[in-house]
Formats: sequence, C-alpha cells, structure tokens
Amino acid sequence: MRHGKKVNHLGRTDSHRKAMLANMASSLIKHKRISTTLAKAKALRMYVEPLITKSKTDTTHSRRIVFGYLQDKETVTELFRDIAAKVANRPGGYTRIIKLNNRLGDNAEMALIELVDYNEVYGKEADSAEKKTTRRGRSKAKKTDAPVAAKTEEVKADEVVEEAPAAEEAKEDKGE
Repeated sequence: MRHGKKVNHLGRTDSHRKAMLANMASSLIKHKRISTTLAKAKALRMYVEPLITKSKTDTTHSRRIVFGYLQDKETVTELFRDIAAKVANRPGGYTRIIKLNNRLGDNAEMALIELVDYNEVYGKEADSAEKKTTRRGRSKAKKTDAPVAAKTEEVKADEVVEEAPAAEEAKEDKGE
C-alpha cells in the first residue's frame, strides 16, 4: 500500500528519476524555461521550488545542499547570484506551468515550465488589463459638450496671454 506517498514515479527507478529531475532543474535554471510533458513539469515544480527558496539565504550550507541536488557548479552559481536576487521578495510560486498542444507522436500532454520573474510578456499584459475600463450605456459627454468647449476656449485665451509677455521680454533683452 502507498499510504501518504505522493511522489509521481514517472515510470522510472528512483535513481533515474532523481538524475532526470536534477538535469531538468539545471536546464530550467540556465534557460529560464523548458518544454516537457505535463507530468514531468509538475514533478519538476515540486523539485525546484524548494531549491529556489533555499537559494534566498546565501550561505555555504545552503549552497552545499543545493549542489547535492543539482550536481552542477555553474547552475548553482547562477541560481544563487541571479535568480535569488530576483525572487528575494516573492514568498513562493517561482514557476509557472503553461499547457501546450499534445505531442504528435504519442499524444502526450505537453507543457512549458518557466520561472515567473523572467517572463516579461505576462507582466505587460497584467498592466494593460488593469488600465482598461469598461463603459456601458451612452456617454454623458454629449450633454456637456457646450460647457467643455467654452472651457477649452478660455484655456486657449489664457495661454495666448501668457505667451505675449514672454515674447515682449525677449525683445527687451535683445535691446529692441
């Protein structure tokens, strides 16, 4: 019985699964996004997010623990130097899984897993979505067109008055 054992074995032995997840985590850290099957992406998320959390505290002990998982010196350096600085104020949820079309050969569910802070596309869409406003019904500008037009004429008249003294001062400076 498998009471309380929630790890997805992915049809592999324990050593093969650990090596595969370590390689996938290294690729994710180096390239910031990778494409894989949905099951592997979900397993990788559970594998790499604690490592990113561990990288927030840059101590020799945490570096050795992360190196024990990844077995790649350059990846550990990049994780502690670049990624940890970018996710320093994020409390968790460092990765995003986006479902893709099924694979042609065996119809497997594919997914794109990426580091959240390294994707500028979603940040821009979120900002533009907040700026949009939805208007319903008729606009009220039709009723108030006349007063608005009068106000703009007054503003234009004020601008002309302000520009005239500036032109006279320029002439006085030249000595005319």
